[in-house]
Amino acid sequence: MNYNTTRTGIEMREYGRHVQDLINYAVTIENKEERQKAAETIIHLMVTLNPNLKNVVDYKQKLWDHLFIMSKFQLDVVSPYPIPTEDTARIKPANLSYPQKNIKYRNYGKNVESMIKKAIDLEDEDKKAAYTEIIGNFMKLAYKNWSNEEVNNDLVKGDLKTMSKGLLEISEEMNIETMTKLHRKKTFQQQNNGHNRGGSNNNNNKNRNNRNNRNKRYK
Repeated sequence: MNYNTTRTGIEMREYGRHVQDLINYAVTIENKEERQKAAETIIHLMVTLNPNLKNVVDYKQKLWDHLFIMSKFQLDVVSPYPIPTEDTARIKPANLSYPQKNIKYRNYGKNVESMIKKAIDLEDEDKKAAYTEIIGNFMKLAYKNWSNEEVNNDLVKGDLKTMSKGLLEISEEMNIETMTKLHRKKTFQQQNNGHNRGGSNNNNNKNRNNRNNRNKRYK
């Protein structure tokens, strides 16, 4: 019995050992036309085994690239795309630096800080007041989701004033309950729908049991 530990390695495991063996065989074919036909047949097989590749941009070119990579760049065939070399195929993408942002009020998140900055820069006072009300709504909803507790309006007002360095303030006329009320309503509806489904299942089970009891009675 052959074990994987004693076999030769697979360049790309997503295609499996059989495809790797076919590619290894294609490399040994001496006739150029037969070798070309074998390579094209393997490409079709790779698509069949991995249909999700069709969702990838330029998937056909990627298949041909993978074919050459799996042959360790020894397969001498004509490709409809530029043939990769070992140097170009092994290039690793540069590491992306993770954005380091100091969020002072983590319970509100970075978006609130950006919204506050944008509101401060508004010149139209009516728009600034309307945007401030939206920010207050969002802050209250964000705080509630973060703490899973009811939030005091005075706390939100004080935090907004502090975060804006006194440049924004929630007045008594502003309504900062809209988003939290909609959130509570949505949560209640979801819970209520779950109870209704559970109740329907219980009723169906009861009806089924009643029918079974009647059937047993008349046997």
